[in-house]
Amino acid sequence: MTMTARDLVLEHFSWVGGHADVWAVFRDAEALAAVVEALVEPFRDAGVTAVCGVESRGFLLGAAAAVELGVGFVPVRKGEGLFPGKKAEREAPPDYRGLRHRLRIQRSSVRAGDRVLLVDDWIETGQQAAAVRDMVAECGGEWAGCSVIVDQLPAERRDAVGPVRALLAFTDLPQ
Repeated sequence: MTMTARDLVLEHFSWVGGHADVWAVFRDAEALAAVVEALVEPFRDAGVTAVCGVESRGFLLGAAAAVELGVGFVPVRKGEGLFPGKKAEREAPPDYRGLRHRLRIQRSSVRAGDRVLLVDDWIETGQQAAAVRDMVAECGGEWAGCSVIVDQLPAERRDAVGPVRALLAFTDLPQ
């Protein structure tokens, strides 16, 4: 029996010291391929021209999703690491840990008319996704939505990030 991406995530998921750990998915080639394919599937016919991902798991998943869709990848950096050229920047409100992140994209990586999909492992508050959405719009791109492994986004935040598709709801995870 072939396992679904959802099943593979659940098989590889664990809680470590009170923190969700999805890293084991990245170590299993079958699981990673299934997850990436499932992440892009809802957006395969949505006219996506670029995929973005927030540092660090979003870099890995987003780049793989871009390859799966046959489009380019737009990295979203956190902090002050090297990132040459003109940038769009936003400071996202505090995340679930209370940390504020300065997010940046290279302006040249989003072109007018691009349709951009954000891919990441988890969405909880939607603050970073909303900041990325604003930067994409500032650069002339159009927002396609978000595709994530785990969705924990409260209903009142959904309008701020647009369509969200997920392999699992937070309530599906073993507690």
